[in-house]
Amino acid sequence: MKLDRRDFMKFSGAAAAGIAVSGLGFDLKPVKSHAGMLKTRYAKETTTICCYCAVGCGAIVHTSKRGDGRVINIEGDPDHVINRGALCSKGSSLKQLTENENRLTEPMYRAPYSDKWQTVSWDWALDKIAERVKKTRDTSFETTNAKGQTVNRTTRMASVGSAAMDNEECWIYQALMRSLGLVYVEHQARI
Repeated sequence: MKLDRRDFMKFSGAAAAGIAVSGLGFDLKPVKSHAGMLKTRYAKETTTICCYCAVGCGAIVHTSKRGDGRVINIEGDPDHVINRGALCSKGSSLKQLTENENRLTEPMYRAPYSDKWQTVSWDWALDKIAERVKKTRDTSFETTNAKGQTVNRTTRMASVGSAAMDNEECWIYQALMRSLGLVYVEHQARI
């Protein structure tokens, strides 16, 4: 075998690299996992949308099947068209929204001029919201403008939608707001 200087450098470089890599402890034998059973093995998987920004990244939520419905893990959805399994730092912390001892789980109400919040029932809160929406709409609804044109609107209420809604939910939401006569219907992504 004829070996010139260039070939000698190639072979010696490859040999040195091989010796260096073998010294790092690489082994091609099959590896046994010591992790045991995954905590998400028997969990229920549900797909959802991240609620933080207007991008709408998909996430997979794993919940316990023990009856308590606790969130075990949240990860990016690899089949989602927007994020392809990746999540930003806020999306990665979605579990903290549900598994947080400081999270409010009941509606709170603060009466006018009061400095204290009080816990109220969901029925009371929803009835109060519906009552105020109806009262505001009834007192501010315009059927015609100053020129006599039919407008059927109210300008005393506004609505801001959510980035966590899909197209169908946005359409239903928009239809509801327009049926009330709202003119100022915005979306969180545009603000």
